[in-house]
Amino acid sequence: MRLPLIRRMTARPPSLVIALLVVCLMQAGCVYRMAIQQGNFLEPRLVDKLEIGMTRAQVRYLLGTPMVPATFDTDRWDYLYYLRKGRVHAPVHRRLTVYFAADKVARVEKEGGEAAPVTDPETPVPASPPRSGA
Repeated sequence: MRLPLIRRMTARPPSLVIALLVVCLMQAGCVYRMAIQQGNFLEPRLVDKLEIGMTRAQVRYLLGTPMVPATFDTDRWDYLYYLRKGRVHAPVHRRLTVYFAADKVARVEKEGGEAAPVTDPETPVPASPPRSGA
C-alpha cells in the first residue's frame, strides 16, 4: 500500500521538471561579481595639489606611500590604480608617476582617467599656451 503512494509523490509531470531546470539554468547566469579594486586611489583634488619642487616627505604626506616600490630608479614613484566592476564594465586603469631630482619633484605624469582633457578632433589644439599680458 505504501509503494503506490511513494510513486505518486515522486512522479512529476515532465513540464514541471523542464520548468525547474530552466529556472536553475537562468539562476546560474546571475552570479554576483565583486568589484576588484587594487592600488592607490588618488583623489583628483589631492593630485591637483601636487607641485613641482615639493619634497619626498610632502608628496608622501599628500598622496601616501607609492604602490610600486622603487627597485631600480629611486627617483621615480609610481602610483597605480585598477578597478573592475562585474563582468560588463571595462576595467579602469590609472597611473601617476612622480619623478624626483635632488629629492624634489621634477615632473609628474598622469595616465588614464582624467589624465588628459577631452578635445574635439575637429578643433585644432594650439602648439603652445596663449601668452597673458602681451
